[in-house]
Amino acid sequence: MTEKLRPFKALSRNTVLKLGKFLKVESHTVESPDGRLIEDRGWLVVPDAVIVLAITTDQRFLCFRQIKYAVEGVTLAPVGGMIELGEDPFEGAKRELLEETGYEAPEWTSLGSYCADPDRGNGKRYLFLARQATQVAEPNSDDVEDQEILTLSREELETALLDGQFKALSWTAVVAVALCHRNASST
Repeated sequence: MTEKLRPFKALSRNTVLKLGKFLKVESHTVESPDGRLIEDRGWLVVPDAVIVLAITTDQRFLCFRQIKYAVEGVTLAPVGGMIELGEDPFEGAKRELLEETGYEAPEWTSLGSYCADPDRGNGKRYLFLARQATQVAEPNSDDVEDQEILTLSREELETALLDGQFKALSWTAVVAVALCHRNASST
């Protein structure tokens, strides 16, 4: 017989560092499920984010080829960005798709929300699949990195995924989950 799993309990939280609206580092004192005290447990507070894999009306996948500060070399990336304070994740996903690519999509599927780091917080990531995307405007992004929009076939997307060309875990996850979802939907 399996015992009921018990949660951790946060006993105290102290801010160690705050850098603008995008990062706060806290030190927590935590009681483990077996009653042990864990002091100075690091915790990161960052805004939640949305990650969107969009498919155009001609069945091409929208991605970026870009350079990111924390990623070595060139990477592929789907649409994504931070959720504004008080913004619904779905509304944030639609906003990010339009801002970054100039595309809108009438069909959306939530692919779930996931903890970015189960031991240190680091915000939630909300994953979405957008279908039947069409360009309605020019991109109007405030992103600072160099990037170019690509449209990939399914085969090109799968190859890029398996070759490790999506160099961030949340980007890899949205592509993999979206492809699994599309496979399940077509059977």
